[in-house]
Amino acid sequence: MSSSRKPERTRNEILDAAWALISAKGAEVSMSEIAKAAGITRQSVYLHFGSRGGLLMALVKRADVRFEIEERLFAAFAESDPRARLAESVAVWLDFVRKIYPVAMDLVRLRATDADARVAWEDRMSDLRSWLLVLTRSLERDGALSPGWSAKEAAEYLWAAFSVQQWGLLTADCGWEERRAEEVLRNTLGKTLLREQAPSA
Repeated sequence: MSSSRKPERTRNEILDAAWALISAKGAEVSMSEIAKAAGITRQSVYLHFGSRGGLLMALVKRADVRFEIEERLFAAFAESDPRARLAESVAVWLDFVRKIYPVAMDLVRLRATDADARVAWEDRMSDLRSWLLVLTRSLERDGALSPGWSAKEAAEYLWAAFSVQQWGLLTADCGWEERRAEEVLRNTLGKTLLREQAPSA
């Protein structure tokens, strides 16, 4: 690998080490702990990210890239059938939630007391709401939204309904199997947001 690629590689190595550490110990881990896990100095971490907030922001964006969430969602949005489009979008997002759950829930927990965690989380949720608006506008365009829903409200409802918090309540607190939680969420969202299909002749 060329020397010009080394900073990018080191940055990603730090983020991957931070992800593993936070998944195991929680988002309150120190920069020193992250540096030790990555095998570099604390100063090097600051050199790459500037602050703990910068690292957390890069961490959640790195998760988006690693798990290709934007690409996968927009592929689901391209489904021609509105019901399949919504169902596939929910499936893609919940698959992502499974992967990010430990880190995401810790960022949610820390939002009230940790400005860095709050900014990092709100940045990613802002992107998600904008992506979901693309989905619901397409449903509205195709005449598939149930009467009474605007595209904006439907996107906001979707964002709340399949949040990591709701996933945790069902699977962790209530002990539901993940497959059952996904099935219920997918069916409930479809019945709530989509116009009833006319009975076949």
